[in-house]
Amino acid sequence: MGEKDIRIELDSSDLRVFTQALLRDVRALDELLRGDRIESGVRRIGLEQELFLVDDMWRPAPVAVEALERIDDPRVTSEIGRFNLEFNLDPLLFGGNCLRLMENRLNELLDRVRSTVRDLGAEVVLAGILPTLRKSDLTLDNMVPADRYYALNDALTRLRGGNYDLRIKGTDELRVTHDSVMLEAANASFQVHFQVGPEEFARLYNIAMAVTGPVLAAAVNSPLMLGRRLWAETRIAVFQQSVDTRNPISEIRDVPARVSFGREWVDESAIEIFKSDVSRFRVLLGREIDEDPFELMSAGRVPSLKALQLFNSTVYRWNRPCYGVADNIAHLRIENRVLPSGPTVRDEVANAAFWFGLLSGLAEEVDDVRKVMAFDAVYTNFLSAARHGLEAHLTWFDGEPITAQKLICDTLLPLARRGLQARGIDAADVERYLDTVEARVDSMRTGARWQLNSLADMGEMGTLEERMAALVAATVERQRHARPVHEWGRAELKEAGSWKPSYLRVEQYMSTDLLTVNEDQAIDLVANLMDWHRIHHVPVEDNEHRLAGLVSHRPLLRFLASDEGRGADGPIPVSRVMVTELVTAGPDTTTLEAIDLMREHRISCLPIVKEGRLIGIVTEHDFMRIAGTLLEEMLRE
Repeated sequence: MGEKDIRIELDSSDLRVFTQALLRDVRALDELLRGDRIESGVRRIGLEQELFLVDDMWRPAPVAVEALERIDDPRVTSEIGRFNLEFNLDPLLFGGNCLRLMENRLNELLDRVRSTVRDLGAEVVLAGILPTLRKSDLTLDNMVPADRYYALNDALTRLRGGNYDLRIKGTDELRVTHDSVMLEAANASFQVHFQVGPEEFARLYNIAMAVTGPVLAAAVNSPLMLGRRLWAETRIAVFQQSVDTRNPISEIRDVPARVSFGREWVDESAIEIFKSDVSRFRVLLGREIDEDPFELMSAGRVPSLKALQLFNSTVYRWNRPCYGVADNIAHLRIENRVLPSGPTVRDEVANAAFWFGLLSGLAEEVDDVRKVMAFDAVYTNFLSAARHGLEAHLTWFDGEPITAQKLICDTLLPLARRGLQARGIDAADVERYLDTVEARVDSMRTGARWQLNSLADMGEMGTLEERMAALVAATVERQRHARPVHEWGRAELKEAGSWKPSYLRVEQYMSTDLLTVNEDQAIDLVANLMDWHRIHHVPVEDNEHRLAGLVSHRPLLRFLASDEGRGADGPIPVSRVMVTELVTAGPDTTTLEAIDLMREHRISCLPIVKEGRLIGIVTEHDFMRIAGTLLEEMLRE
């Protein structure tokens, strides 16, 4: 996302001018392809590494801008969030020790970045989604101050016509409404690039589509979002929904999502994809275009196709075609966008090797993958892998369902080995990286499974915030030792460190599993709720989930014992006993502020509201539990 001269506002005239430039670039690319003016006969590999920055409490650290100033390396760039960074490594010829070089160079750059951000009180985390991320972290205040990001947010929000709704169901369910594109900052990926010749692009692109599901199943590393257990690779759902510009009318008309797997195979050329995307998607960003591609081509030079590249960067196919120029030579790449960041660099390079090997192996052994697989099956594999990881049931050439684990171990890993060997990859590197994938798959110990198993082991110990912090702390510690994830011991609660970071603000420990009533319901229901669930406070909501009042056990008991309560002829409505003049707080209220409020007003319950709606409760019991934690920690020292 390195563009600096993005236009934040495109009026109708600007839009027409940029669209003309875009169409001119498409025609120029078509001519380059037809004229055999794009590099052929060579394959190169490359990568983009996204990551998170966290503070000493294992929470997002918004220091990316300061870090970039200190690092001062063109390979290290910003992402949309102030707690994200991105690396772009130079391409390598596909052969020999390229995989080991990729790992070494990435580690060298990571070490440099780690050293820099530690001076800022931060640490690097390789994760698809950061477990300690909160909705409050995803505000515009945490957006990197760059015109591109502001323009993207404005354009997407305008096209959506409103808020961003996130709906994901896994073991738990997540339903979030957000006001900006910053949901995208929740994702960090490991994007790999494979340069291919134009004559083989269509065949290899189709192969890339066919293997996406199994490769993703082996690599899943993002099972958690905002404390919920969702998909094995929740990034897939989050990213699609975070930049989705469709509205209800769009869905009726079957308009494709801006983030998509695609709808069909490629027949002959990469130009088919570019033409399809220009036909279906609105221009989001624009800039002044200072080149005429046809004039450059007439002069024997290669155009950069700036308009097409900018447009293509705002259409997020999971396998995206890319055009580029290096040393005045044009080339085509297939960009794989499905792989998550982490759990370790070795795991990431192993995932890349698996993908490169499958592309090479299938290209040697299958003439046309379209003849042996239906596109619907390929797409279904992708979704199933994202949801279930290695536990997914996939289909392959025979059309019969098979577990991802068995398909990978029995069929695809041997195929990938043959593919890497055929391209002259060093035998030791083939063994190093594909053995890593095999051990992970055979043991069913992906990054996603490690997180979920660690959470299961912790059970109900500590708060949810503490358990998430323990996951991040354990991830950072294990990444320092560089052992692949299948060798990791499970995270333990004690790895979160001090209890203090988990209790700084009420949103970290407030009760959110609430039992509420309506003001028209009978107080008998309230009495039973208190008895059955051993609670002392029941909030009262209206039909729009706005907080209308509160019933506490002592006033309720006094009412029921009074003459009015004993002498009632029929059911008494909740409105008769509820308190309507309430002291409330927001989720970002500090613990000390909450304690002061409750002391000042002599109350034992503090409803937590956002925009008038109840989102949680803090009670005296919560503070007793926190005090108990503090006392235990002090006595153990």
